[in-house]
Amino acid sequence: MSSPLRFDGRVVLVTGAGGGLGRTYALAFAERGASVVVNDLGGDIKGHGKSSSAADKVVQEIRAKGGKAVANYDSVEAGEKLVQTALDAFGKIDILINNAGILRDRSFARISDEDWDIIHKVHLRGSFLVTRAAWNHMKNQKFGRIIMTSSAAGIYGNFGQANYSAAKLGLLGLANTLAVEGKKYNIHCNTIAPTAGSRLTQTVMPPDMVDALKPEYVAPLVLWLCHERCQENSGLFEVGAGWVGKLRWERSLGAIVRQKNHLVTPEAVELNWEKICNFDNAQKPQNIQESLVMLNDVLSQIESQNISPSPTSHSVPTSSAGIDPAKCVGHKLPGFVYEYTHLQPILYALGVGMSTKDPDHLKFLFEGSEEFCCLPTFAVIPAQSSMFEGGISSIPGLSIDVTRILHGEQYLELYKPLPTSGKLTSEAVIADILDKGSGALILLDVYTYSGKDLLCYNQFSIFVVGAGGFGGKRSSEKAKVTVNTPNRPPDVVATDVTTADQAALYRLSGDWNPLHIDPGFAALGGFQKPILHGLCTLGFAARHVLKHFANNDVTRFKAIKIRFAKPVFPGQTLQTEMWKEGNRILLQTKVKETGNVAIGGAYVDLVSSSIQPSAKEPSAKATELQSDLIFEEIGRRIKDIGNELGKKINAVFQWNITKDDKTAVQWTIDLKNGSGELYQGPARGKADTVFTISDEDFVNLVLGTLSPQKAFISGKLKLKGNIMLSQKLGMIFQQYAKL
Repeated sequence: MSSPLRFDGRVVLVTGAGGGLGRTYALAFAERGASVVVNDLGGDIKGHGKSSSAADKVVQEIRAKGGKAVANYDSVEAGEKLVQTALDAFGKIDILINNAGILRDRSFARISDEDWDIIHKVHLRGSFLVTRAAWNHMKNQKFGRIIMTSSAAGIYGNFGQANYSAAKLGLLGLANTLAVEGKKYNIHCNTIAPTAGSRLTQTVMPPDMVDALKPEYVAPLVLWLCHERCQENSGLFEVGAGWVGKLRWERSLGAIVRQKNHLVTPEAVELNWEKICNFDNAQKPQNIQESLVMLNDVLSQIESQNISPSPTSHSVPTSSAGIDPAKCVGHKLPGFVYEYTHLQPILYALGVGMSTKDPDHLKFLFEGSEEFCCLPTFAVIPAQSSMFEGGISSIPGLSIDVTRILHGEQYLELYKPLPTSGKLTSEAVIADILDKGSGALILLDVYTYSGKDLLCYNQFSIFVVGAGGFGGKRSSEKAKVTVNTPNRPPDVVATDVTTADQAALYRLSGDWNPLHIDPGFAALGGFQKPILHGLCTLGFAARHVLKHFANNDVTRFKAIKIRFAKPVFPGQTLQTEMWKEGNRILLQTKVKETGNVAIGGAYVDLVSSSIQPSAKEPSAKATELQSDLIFEEIGRRIKDIGNELGKKINAVFQWNITKDDKTAVQWTIDLKNGSGELYQGPARGKADTVFTISDEDFVNLVLGTLSPQKAFISGKLKLKGNIMLSQKLGMIFQQYAKL
């Protein structure tokens, strides 16, 4: 379990903190070490009157418990004064909770100008003014956490609250822009829509529900969002009754309702209305750039249409491409011969992240190695080459715009290990075509032979944007389906940092698409810079499985299936999470920096082996051992000051932690490669020193109740490798592991 969230040294300003949610926030922050400015005008629910008693009472509560707090009685419209109170009392401001609010509920027909204006002045303008006053202070100190308080009324609407709901949704727009502008200054802004018993909610909730929905059930989310460990930014959360949920925008795939050189008509909108409102396979844009990508695609599709002008025609085709499944399904592409030497498998291995830094990789990188072999996923290269060279766009009944093609999914099944050089022949066939509405999904099966021996089978799932609506079927029994990951922590997590030149290197294996190297071309596709090849990410993921579950034995690889979910930019870190279920390894690969899933619905099937699973697979869950908490803390410290440790120690240490005389888990502290890393599993390559010790003795060793010398002499601690290097570990345990 992670260490408690503390706010020692932080200064928090909570508006409207004289009661309800604001009071609860103020007390919670103070209890965890923060200095708190308790702001409350002291007026009634409609904004009338003024009193200092509400804020004073909360300040007294905090001080009675040993906390630090001062009161402020200004309206949020005097934003500068609120922030100045924090500066005068505590010298800075770190966290701002915009919570103050009033109500002027009226049906829309009865809302007066005053009712409208005062709600916006307090909720929207007040939050703007206080936040603006704090903004530059947060920018200068490179830290800030801001909470905007929206409402379910703002998200969904509510009778009698037109003024209130408009202001509350306006706060979400304000928060999202602040999140964008503040990101580079480490200022995060999130929005909550709380449901809690307060003087505001008592007007729209029965008394028993007001009593049941305690503000204390909301405060934990606010504290987490404001802690330095939380990297959430631009999020919207509903919270109440001990439940927290995140909301996001969703957009249907929509329909193009105009043709090149044709007028746009309301009849065309009517004709496509069902498609416009269909949320199957809906998109979830996360920023304005992703939102505009769609319009870029639409303009490209319209411009590429080759239709003679017909000003009198009001009909709109349901598809921007001509597809006739009866003509193209079963059609075979011309056979393609792929000749290669040992150079191509080595180049591919380098392209998917293999390195001579890891001795285990040598057999994939050195043609002189006695074990020289191809990575199993090299099999996608000759298959893809056949697709490029086979002329998929020239197939009868398949008139598509090749610039609109996206690689959706990939399946590879290997029947024999690939030769390290030779001549392979690939035969491709259109297995099926599916109508997904927003586009067409082509299933392309590719069979690759060495002479008469079938070596492997690939299925490319190719999505053609805008080519749907031809009246075809939506599913196929020929499609290799993806699977969901289990609802439990992964058995193994492996990470790899891609280089800035990863895509430039991988494209030398044959995928010359300029999207992966030309910034200008990438911008046309809506990307801020060139993206990594999806099949390159597949190669990284497959390597992780092969290493941790098959000891890099290529003969144990049977098949892989993946779905491409999100793009990866060269230089980002790939994190593959893996679950073992028999001979099937379920997996997903995330971009560590963003948390986005790049590969989902994936699995690797391994060939049964008479030997037990590789020792590189942990045999016990981390949560069963006391030592895991220590290693988790060590990992955090290494992350914070890895460069400093690496320079001083420059070594790799492997720990074998035993329980009941059996190895329960392995941990590696790598202070040689990069900036330092702790990971579960054996060392990637050769460890400088290997320690073997029981879980109980390890804890006693770190706590100082068992001396290393005594443990070694008594046989409780076993060492292999460079024993002298072990003395350097003392600086990790003594200086950096807060237990």
